[in-house]
Amino acid sequence: MIVILKPHPDREQLDNLIGWLREKGIQVHHSLGESHMILGLVGDTSRLDIDLVAALDIVEDVKRVQEPYKNANRKFHPEDTVVPVGSTSVGGGTLTIMAGPCSVESEEQIITVAKAVKAAGATMLRGGAFKPRSSPYSFQGLGAAGIEFLIQAKRETGLPIVTELMDASQLDYFDEVDLIQVGARNMQNFNLLKELGAQKKPILIKRGMSSTYEELLMSAEYIMSQGNEKVILCERGIRTFETYTRNTLDLAAIPVLRRLTHLPIIIDPSHAAGRAFLIPPLATAAVAGGADGLLIEVHNAPEQALCDGPQSLRPEAFAALARKLAGLHEFMNGGAARS
Repeated sequence: MIVILKPHPDREQLDNLIGWLREKGIQVHHSLGESHMILGLVGDTSRLDIDLVAALDIVEDVKRVQEPYKNANRKFHPEDTVVPVGSTSVGGGTLTIMAGPCSVESEEQIITVAKAVKAAGATMLRGGAFKPRSSPYSFQGLGAAGIEFLIQAKRETGLPIVTELMDASQLDYFDEVDLIQVGARNMQNFNLLKELGAQKKPILIKRGMSSTYEELLMSAEYIMSQGNEKVILCERGIRTFETYTRNTLDLAAIPVLRRLTHLPIIIDPSHAAGRAFLIPPLATAAVAGGADGLLIEVHNAPEQALCDGPQSLRPEAFAALARKLAGLHEFMNGGAARS
């Protein structure tokens, strides 16, 4: 249920209303828009008398929300959410580009790539330390050492880092990680999501390869319901009958999720395509479609990569793409430079 208040509500009446709702076991979330304050009510609201609430002097309207996700729902929070990440932020008209290798392979490798992607315009460094792989015989990542190499790259470049957490037992290694990634395979690991909801760090959650929009939003809801509202959504492609590409990138996710939720939306063309030559056109389409950012794999020697080399751009190719995307984003936003 949402309660839309009249402009400039009386503070005492507002406090009395919130106190009354909390006494009934209802969680109250505030959202301040350009002209109105909205109260999002989470809990068993079936016994609340809508007419009684609507009759209050400070209330303009009361509406029941049918969707099962509440905190992530745009009806609760009409304004777009901007999520701060380290020295930058995601959402709010900016274009965030997270770039780096699929896997951290050595300190030299990650620092080399970090310097290259920063020079090209990336605003965050990505890299996998703990790697979920379909085969138990594939490279599983460097683990804690990989995190340390990422932190060193962060110190040398100033780029905030994003890397994947596979299990809550790994959290101790993530103290200096700026953005925790939940991979597609863990999107419905609800115990992990609850644990991340108790953290203060922003979370990037990838859509499962066979998941619906609502299932993705419900996963975000698990995190937000525990108190962490700093959630970023990532579309990374879904599994279809097509075998030419690794996955099928669902660009319709951008306008659909934009309508349903206030959370920032990131597109990962690398995992969707699985082929380097497809990344530039898919990334371009994502920016034209209104995405808040991109997650792009970049490797200094893709042919030698221990993981996902075929879908990794070389630094020079990434630099050319980043220039193109910056110009497109400026054009799509009416020529106003934003970064």
